[in-house]
Amino acid sequence: MTSVAAYAASSANAPLERTTVERRAVGEFDVLIDIKFAGICHSDIHQARDGWGQGIFPMVPGHEIAGVVTETGSGVTRFAVGDRVGVGCMVDSCRECDNCKAGLEQYCVKGNTGTYNALDKNGDPTYGGYSTHIVVDENYTLRIPEGLSLDEAAPLLCAGITTYSPLKHWNAGPGKKVAVLGMGGLGHMGVKIAHALGAEVTVLSQSLRKQDDGLKLGADHYYATSDPKTFEELRGTFDIILSTVSAPLDFGAYLSLLKTDGALVNVGAPEEPISVNLFSLIGGRKSLSGSGIGGIQETQDMLDFCAEHGFGAEIELIGASEINEAYERVLNSDVRYRFVIDAATI
Repeated sequence: MTSVAAYAASSANAPLERTTVERRAVGEFDVLIDIKFAGICHSDIHQARDGWGQGIFPMVPGHEIAGVVTETGSGVTRFAVGDRVGVGCMVDSCRECDNCKAGLEQYCVKGNTGTYNALDKNGDPTYGGYSTHIVVDENYTLRIPEGLSLDEAAPLLCAGITTYSPLKHWNAGPGKKVAVLGMGGLGHMGVKIAHALGAEVTVLSQSLRKQDDGLKLGADHYYATSDPKTFEELRGTFDIILSTVSAPLDFGAYLSLLKTDGALVNVGAPEEPISVNLFSLIGGRKSLSGSGIGGIQETQDMLDFCAEHGFGAEIELIGASEINEAYERVLNSDVRYRFVIDAATI
């Protein structure tokens, strides 16, 4: 065991403060990662503030991790000291169920092990990326291509794969009309990826405040959802609507924007339950769906795809002492478009 510096919430709604946590010794198939950058995801805030149920405290959030391998276990074959690597939202799964065998570890039947706010196979709590080092099994570690800078790559480990996976699954590409609902940390990556896949991309945002950014990042169209005319003009338009917002919506209104056989896919996760009039689905054989991150190989595919197309996330780099302020700014939609912590400041 090794003590490393970290930022943790001691209890629900407590501010994050500098502390130390214990990392396990490097095992046979483990890599020790010197964390360089860690993204701040809205889900970090949900969990640190008990929005998704009872958390495990003290909690070290962070599942958008980019760094460099500094030590490898004796059985490691995938990585060597000096490699640029990333860690996303999970650090283990059962590896035996049908989903794990199919490369869908995120849907592990027994439940994958979260990078933080989870218990590992030994019953010990996992601690995330708001720290200086982490020990991870090589099978749940990703290679960051040379074409991506580590700071801009970090948010891809959640925001990137969370949008890439459903866009691939629902066949976004040439000839498809995709709407990205919400222009934030997830949404801006959805725009970039859908555009790179060749789809016609529309942003649906509360206002036109970020219109110039959306068009610059690859959107073909940009509409304000606060304008009732938007829903009249766009009725029956889209093959896919990717909802990245974590607030309750009028799902009937958004389902009306889908073509026959269209899908409204949720990757944002509101804390409150929703209600849906099923006639809004029956009327056009429409689907209301959800999607969670991606498997390990798909996450690697996403990183390679982003490197091939020459983009990472749009980031604002901060010091660790600014984490609590950053949380409040995320809640106020005051970030363009992902905060990334410089781990050297922890």
